[in-house]
Amino acid sequence: MKLQSLDDVFERRILRIPDYQRGYAWQEHQLEDFWEDLLQLDPSRIHYTGVITLEPVTESIWGRWTQDQWVIDGMGYRPFYVVDGQQRLTTSIILIQAILESIPQGTQLNYQSTDLIRSKFVLLEAEDKMRKSFLFGYEIDNPSDEFLKTKIFNIHSHSNQFQETLYTQNLKDAKAFFLMQLKKLSLDDIASLYKKLTQKLKFNLYEIDEEIDVFVTFETMNNRGRPLSSLELLKNRLIYLSTLFKEHTGHQLLRTKINDAWKAMYEYLGKNPEAPLNDNIFLRNHWTMYFKYSRKKGDDYIEFLLDERFTAKNVTHPRVNEERVTVKEKKIM
Repeated sequence: MKLQSLDDVFERRILRIPDYQRGYAWQEHQLEDFWEDLLQLDPSRIHYTGVITLEPVTESIWGRWTQDQWVIDGMGYRPFYVVDGQQRLTTSIILIQAILESIPQGTQLNYQSTDLIRSKFVLLEAEDKMRKSFLFGYEIDNPSDEFLKTKIFNIHSHSNQFQETLYTQNLKDAKAFFLMQLKKLSLDDIASLYKKLTQKLKFNLYEIDEEIDVFVTFETMNNRGRPLSSLELLKNRLIYLSTLFKEHTGHQLLRTKINDAWKAMYEYLGKNPEAPLNDNIFLRNHWTMYFKYSRKKGDDYIEFLLDERFTAKNVTHPRVNEERVTVKEKKIM
């Protein structure tokens, strides 16, 4: 398979982070590694960066994206969910935005104007200026979506109803990190960095076939980069299990309730950005109150939740009826 650059990945595509994905989790350690990889990369070489897996978004879904229909239906851009690789993609786009803010207006990087770069990776605007679409972002009801648009991309929003969470704090920290690093570089160095970022980092790009169950793919996919927290693992598991209640009329509502519950949790866990609460400790305490107390230490709580209680087997064919997981019980969670 031919390796794809960031330029290739964004070629006539609109990319969205779906609701079953965690938010932006990279912190200083991952950012420093990413930055050093770029700085040390020989401009004549390429750097293999990993896998990006995309799921085509069906018309029944993108038909509800009122702000994006003009670019999908009218201009032929193809909409995708990012199933794997969102941390690297988000980091790359934040760096591109930081680059745009670090160079004088009207400057060209590799014969590309700032307006052209922005229209390729950030925001595509119609000629009449009446319509515009973000080329990368989250599903619209994700708290990170509004934050990304207003605080990272600096695009004014009439609502400005963004919520600060643990994930939005990471977005803000990443942008601040890159702006600080870019101040140390000359314009020529920034131009070289931009070329390496968009042309020399290479990915294995996969588009998931319609016959593949994307939730099974995501549930079983190897975790890369920063490990998922226990709270993130549980959310992903519950989203996956919600797809197994195909005959229950409330299974779509259940998925919405799961997302709403996790949004609220991460909003309150990140209320104090100087001292965010630990989500694993939060989950363990919740488990202790809701399920049982244990004198064991370590991962006993998440082992119970993922390996004993909330399993696909307990939805489809439990060993005994008392172990069956129902829509009603998952609503409680």
